[in-house]
Amino acid sequence: MMGAGVEAETARITAHRVGKWFGEVIAVNNCTLNVSTGVVGLLGANGAGKSTLFKMLAGLIEPSHGSVRVFGKRLRDDVGWFRRVGFCPESDALPDWMTGREFLSLMIRLMGFDKNEVTKRVNYWLDRFELTDAAGRRLGGYSKGMRQKIKLAQALAHDPDVIFLDEPLNGMDPVSRKQSIDLVRELGAAGKTVLVSSHILPEVESMTHQIILIDRGKVLAEGSVTEILSLIHI
Repeated sequence: MMGAGVEAETARITAHRVGKWFGEVIAVNNCTLNVSTGVVGLLGANGAGKSTLFKMLAGLIEPSHGSVRVFGKRLRDDVGWFRRVGFCPESDALPDWMTGREFLSLMIRLMGFDKNEVTKRVNYWLDRFELTDAAGRRLGGYSKGMRQKIKLAQALAHDPDVIFLDEPLNGMDPVSRKQSIDLVRELGAAGKTVLVSSHILPEVESMTHQIILIDRGKVLAEGSVTEILSLIHI
């Protein structure tokens, strides 16, 4: 659950009056959120501020004002807590010279796992996303959908408790989209906290009934799909 239905004391993610601006451009404006377990959708048009909000919640950038906590901690004050967070960015900045296996191995090693555990997790997630046959190929030769899946794999392979998925279905074929949607629902049912963003309402609705609507950097509404639909008159 989220928002007014969740007390800050019991939330895994809390944001209090968070804002971010770049020069004279206000990307996020005075957002307050409380999120506990399950899947929550962040719905908004391209440029609404979703990615900036995600990066602040995940501790990747500092807010211009306000505060963000994950499990009551400021991630940037205690980097060890990043092991409990997974992040799949919307932007694509993969190292094209690395193979899929090399990239995924590196990302898991950075989380502190030993060699045997790295190999085990790499094999599992390559198989889960049907990338085993492409594991020895350089990422520069991956399709958009394959690159999206390897980004998802690195966000999940260290078994984080809090997961941020920013437009995770971009570029995927219908079968891969269905598999990824099922995986997100599975993670939520397992007690993970999953925030997933999209500019497409049916995508969000396929993963969760709990939605945060954001527009021009502001949270406009929070609630069920039915409540959001009535507010935006669709």
